[in-house]
Amino acid sequence: MYRIKTLNKISTAGLDLLDQTRFQVGSDVENEDGILVRSAAMHDYEFPDALRAVARAGAGTNNIPIDRCSEHGIVVFNTPGANANAVKELVIAAMLIASRDILGGADWVQEQVHTPGVDVASAVEKGKSAFAGPELYRKTLGVIGLGAIGALVCNVALDLGMDVYGYDPFLSVDAALRLDRHVHVVKNVEELYKVSDYITIHVPYTNDTKDFINGEAISKMKGQVRILNLARGGLVNDDDMIAALESGRVARYVTDFPNEKISVIPNVVSLPHLGASTPESEENCARMAADQLKDYLVNGNIRNSVNLPNVSQEWSGISRICVIHKNIPAMLTQITSVLSREGVNVENLTNKSKKDYAYTMVDINSRIKDSVADELRAISGVIRVRVLNH
Repeated sequence: MYRIKTLNKISTAGLDLLDQTRFQVGSDVENEDGILVRSAAMHDYEFPDALRAVARAGAGTNNIPIDRCSEHGIVVFNTPGANANAVKELVIAAMLIASRDILGGADWVQEQVHTPGVDVASAVEKGKSAFAGPELYRKTLGVIGLGAIGALVCNVALDLGMDVYGYDPFLSVDAALRLDRHVHVVKNVEELYKVSDYITIHVPYTNDTKDFINGEAISKMKGQVRILNLARGGLVNDDDMIAALESGRVARYVTDFPNEKISVIPNVVSLPHLGASTPESEENCARMAADQLKDYLVNGNIRNSVNLPNVSQEWSGISRICVIHKNIPAMLTQITSVLSREGVNVENLTNKSKKDYAYTMVDINSRIKDSVADELRAISGVIRVRVLNH
């Protein structure tokens, strides 16, 4: 029986994938094998000895101590693309909100309605020009980050009649294939800055992307640019954005990450982190997270891990040995040498690395003794060894 702890409310669409005959799931589970989490802060979380995997029902993993998980041999999963359509739709809304003062106009109408003696229809005709703004049609959109969300945004913006520029220094082949051929993919983000009337950013938050949009970046953009941040709060430097709004260089800033500083500034529209807040998105994320967690615990397969390489193979033996280890020379030789000394026949083997860590899966045609697993654990650089039986 695998024990799965939920640190947030997880959609039943995902939980239903965990067969109750094999998985005990709940918020009160102890010494858990796996964790399902959304936004709960885990940086001070005390890992139980049994914990093998954390699955985040969402794309961002800022709430999870990735380095500490890696050191303990705990695989961290996320669900890239599961909420992509929800965010794409919010980007469309954000561009419209950034163009016309739709929210301000709606609030103003309510003021007229609740003011005694006001002829609302007449007031609207006189006052509507204060909330006017440009159309999206034939404007240029710059999309920074061309992953699952960025690609959808690019393609739908073309359907709206916009000219679209995209930038992603790590553009994968799969991501490139998702892009419409009419998207102008540039290799230098400054090319995008120079031409864009609207800019939306869709990259992970890392040390390299912190304050990606700052004063220097904004100085290279067109005047009166409209900027959207529905990805992560730290991607935009608040102080630099405030200065740009006050100078008029940025016409409007829409952020899904409000705080006390930025939300009180004129021409800022702060949304309450609505990016993935749709029932469809929550269900998609929950299914993907639960499925990845289940596949790892039961089969040892890793898909969409942020700290370990993706490794997946069909069963081809009686037992499967899963080894998380440091990415150092001669590790594979040492693992196979232990198996060879014990007369274990290898049916299939896969080894992949990701930065400082690596993962080796070995299918064998017999059960192995506990002593063999202990020999593998004793190899310098090995972090965790699991033995699964088919």
